[in-house]
Amino acid sequence: MSLLTATVAEAREFVSIKGKTVNVREQPNTRSATLWELGSGYPLQVQQRKGQWLKVRDYEATLGWVHAPLTNKTPHRIVTARSANLRATPSGNGKIVSKLPRHEVVQTVKNSGTWVQVRTESGKQGWVAKNLTWGW
Repeated sequence: MSLLTATVAEAREFVSIKGKTVNVREQPNTRSATLWELGSGYPLQVQQRKGQWLKVRDYEATLGWVHAPLTNKTPHRIVTARSANLRATPSGNGKIVSKLPRHEVVQTVKNSGTWVQVRTESGKQGWVAKNLTWGW
């Protein structure tokens, strides 16, 4: 991968699911088959735009289409590791506040180097290593 390609890939736009449950479709229309459903906050990387539709990629590189008005710009991340420690400080030595299970979606509060401060749906806040998550 060239440096230019890497830079373009890293600069891709992200969105998060706005609704409680949103259908990801095979084609950019409501008559198209539903591939899967995603819940609130789920982060997606935008690959292409077509009218009011976004071709998106999830953390497993699966592609589908979502209706753009059902997304927003509130940054979220998904835990991709088996589990991730939610820590009081951005350090591997920080006190463990909670454990986040795989596939838990958390809202991004602040980025700091290799760490990201997040808030869970239940309101717990802490730091998690970025490499254990995917999103923005």
